[in-house]
Amino acid sequence: MNKYPFIFSNEPRYRIRRHVAFWTFWWLFQGVLYAFTPARFGLTYSQRLPVSLIESAIFLVAHIFLSYTLMYFVLPRYLLKNKYLLTAFWVLVAFLATAALSSLLSMLVVIPMLRMIFPQWSNFQHPSHHFTFFLGLLAGLRGGITIGGLAAAIKLMKYWYVKEQRNLQLQKENAESQLQLLKAQVHPHFLFNTLNNIYSHTQGVAPVASQLVMGLSDMLRFMLYECNQPLVPLSKELTLIRDYITLEKIRYDEQFDIHLDIPTDTGNLHIAPLLLLPLVENCFKHGTSNMLEQPWLSLQVQLKEDTMEVRLMNGKAKEKKPTNSFGIGIQNVRKRLDLLYPEKHVLKIMDEEEVFVVQLTLQLERIQVARKKEENIFVLTNHD
Repeated sequence: MNKYPFIFSNEPRYRIRRHVAFWTFWWLFQGVLYAFTPARFGLTYSQRLPVSLIESAIFLVAHIFLSYTLMYFVLPRYLLKNKYLLTAFWVLVAFLATAALSSLLSMLVVIPMLRMIFPQWSNFQHPSHHFTFFLGLLAGLRGGITIGGLAAAIKLMKYWYVKEQRNLQLQKENAESQLQLLKAQVHPHFLFNTLNNIYSHTQGVAPVASQLVMGLSDMLRFMLYECNQPLVPLSKELTLIRDYITLEKIRYDEQFDIHLDIPTDTGNLHIAPLLLLPLVENCFKHGTSNMLEQPWLSLQVQLKEDTMEVRLMNGKAKEKKPTNSFGIGIQNVRKRLDLLYPEKHVLKIMDEEEVFVVQLTLQLERIQVARKKEENIFVLTNHD
């Protein structure tokens, strides 16, 4: 998709050029086409063409209204969510509104303009208001339905193509991740048995080390056994974040000032695994670890129905080391959000002089977990 930015890029410069080119082509096509209609007052084609282009530009308002209503309101809110009856209803409403708009344009703009250009028209008996309204309705809709349907079809084709390319990219990245995991794989039983042995030997003589080993064991267990699923319960992801911060806090003894506001009840919300951890890890790696005095971190997570709002802040050293970017962890988070949550997230990162702020708004999925009494299994049903 990067090869064709004019078609697929969402950058403002490409979108503006794309839309301007589309409507310029339609304006010229419609103006040239309808200049072939029977002549008014015996005008030649070269005389009718400028008038037809002006009329086309005026009725372009109705066509733009219909096309953007279908592309940015009806399709994303109803058709792509399989709400077909509501889709049909809003399409009909859009057509009727376009018809009314085109009729108003005809009576209030087009006819007065023609009378001004052709004063001799005033000598003829002009049609009734009902007939004028009907002519304006036809004039506005004759091309409106065509261009509206074409614009909606282009939008749908682009949507399905981008979705298919995103799925292919996800499959490629998953295959690469599995390959890297196989290269560095250690048998889980050996790993956890070793950690349990270390924990038992240090529990009496080094309680802090014992606590670190236990926290590390819990984190590794989550990463090995839970993260092979596309979605995990949000409660487990937040527990992982809390455990990670606890492990980091032990390194700083009592010098680390931390404020956590994490909800305990997350309902049946689910999230892609290990999505938030790189953001928190980045705070320690590039922020608090470089502060010699009073390192601090603040994490606030709020839930509003299916939307999660995360605000993460940490202090920075005044004389910070030059860095090329926010780190590979942040870059990976951006890629995963674009792939897994397209148009369902907003990520803002503010790198100020003494504070680093991350704001993430993410629309999550609800997965109802129901246990069958007859069988000791779990049934997952997805609810949008």
